[in-house]
Amino acid sequence: MISLSKFFKEQQWSQVAVLILLLLLLGVGTVPGYLTGKWQWKQPPPVHQLQKLKNLRQGGLSIPGWQTREQSETPVGGNKWSLQILQQKDSSVESILLLLPQNGPRDQPEVEWTDIEGWGKSRWGKWDIAQYRAAEFIVKPASRSDSHAATKVKARFFRATTQQQTFAVLQWYAMPDGGTLSPVNWFIADQLAQWQKKRVPWVAVSILIPMESFGQVETSWTTLESLGKKVQAALMAVIM
Repeated sequence: MISLSKFFKEQQWSQVAVLILLLLLLGVGTVPGYLTGKWQWKQPPPVHQLQKLKNLRQGGLSIPGWQTREQSETPVGGNKWSLQILQQKDSSVESILLLLPQNGPRDQPEVEWTDIEGWGKSRWGKWDIAQYRAAEFIVKPASRSDSHAATKVKARFFRATTQQQTFAVLQWYAMPDGGTLSPVNWFIADQLAQWQKKRVPWVAVSILIPMESFGQVETSWTTLESLGKKVQAALMAVIM
């Protein structure tokens, strides 16, 4: 068993490595712009998918095998999210799908999960998280003909208990080539893309499925994983 002191030292070294990488990215990306008078952070390359992302907020997302019962723009934190009430076809299973698409070229993911927590508390009285774990699943984009093309999504998976309902929750940031649970990973990918005058569009995703009160969240994993794959594939078709 790894001692706690050794564990924290390893964590510190990993954090230092990430910080050094970020400084290198910022240095290489900023110095040429500084010398020419065109700083990258002032004039980032455009995000060509912005109009599609705005349409996504206004109209929601079509999910194979699920029908949308309701869709609206809903204030969550300081942003407007798309909120969809979904029902699985030929089934009574329901789900809440919340999407926050990137809103501008300087817009970046930051505190979306905290905003969802605050939204849950204001809507249902409380939002108590338990049985948290990191989750992974593989997605094969429906828009690609190559059957071997697949991407990995890393997400947050947990149980959220409110005063009225208990939910199994799956959250991640969707990108054209996969998904991540951390804004830092998106930032690094976007900085690398900017070197090539490109950008990495993103959409924050939060899926809630009702479950047994104080039950085991793992019992909902199969349904959430299946829906998560379909959501990611549908988003990739929009933001590729």
